[in-house]
Amino acid sequence: MIKFADSESSFDDANFVIYGYPFEGTACFRKGTALAPDKIREESYNFETYLLELGIDLCDLSIHDQGNLLIKDNQIENETLLEDSVRKIINKDGKKFPIGIGGEHSMTPPIVRAIKEKHSDLSVVIIDAHLDFRKEYEGNSRSHATTTYQLVEMLGKDNVYPIGIRSASKEEIQRAEQIGFDFRRNIDSINGPVYLSLDMDAIDPAYAPAVGTPEPFGLTPLEVIKMIDKLSSIMVGFDCVETCPPLDNGNTSSLAARIV
Repeated sequence: MIKFADSESSFDDANFVIYGYPFEGTACFRKGTALAPDKIREESYNFETYLLELGIDLCDLSIHDQGNLLIKDNQIENETLLEDSVRKIINKDGKKFPIGIGGEHSMTPPIVRAIKEKHSDLSVVIIDAHLDFRKEYEGNSRSHATTTYQLVEMLGKDNVYPIGIRSASKEEIQRAEQIGFDFRRNIDSINGPVYLSLDMDAIDPAYAPAVGTPEPFGLTPLEVIKMIDKLSSIMVGFDCVETCPPLDNGNTSSLAARIV
């Protein structure tokens, strides 16, 4: 198994634990996100260990890559496995930071369920092109198209912050308005623990064309990095989802690796 670059520490010694969730069972447009965890790992070897903008060398950090979860056809079983895995990471010594690589965006709610047990005042920031506020999509209430709706049901409308939204159905907008969910807030008011989920389609297709559901007029990678920097001191977990490697020559996977 290929590991993420510089993830040489054991699980017990690590402060950062990387895991892959190669699931794309609810993907509704372009397939291939299941290949992303390993492709992103492969691309991670392109970069210097020294992060110039932060003055940090990854060799000085304790990072462990525990590989991919063993995915089955049953989504509910997969999400239970994922939730249990994240719970094990965050409860081991109270100091581990989980980093999930998808796969599709349906992975985020089970992760948040586990983290919320440890942080009852948790907020979630979702960087995404799509509002994903359907109750169900194609008969599946756990679809990647229901991610934000699931999180609002779990955490409350005031604790979920979508960023970069530029696509939603009329019904999704009406549903958000009916419950008073303001999905256009900024993140300045967040002061407690926050989980950050990055859907790579939030980034403009000019920079990240290989995603499951591309949407024009998006964010720049620099804007995403600035949001990560802004939240870094209160972040308790992170995932990067919806990279679809077959659809370009590796540029999107490389960008995802660098952001991770």
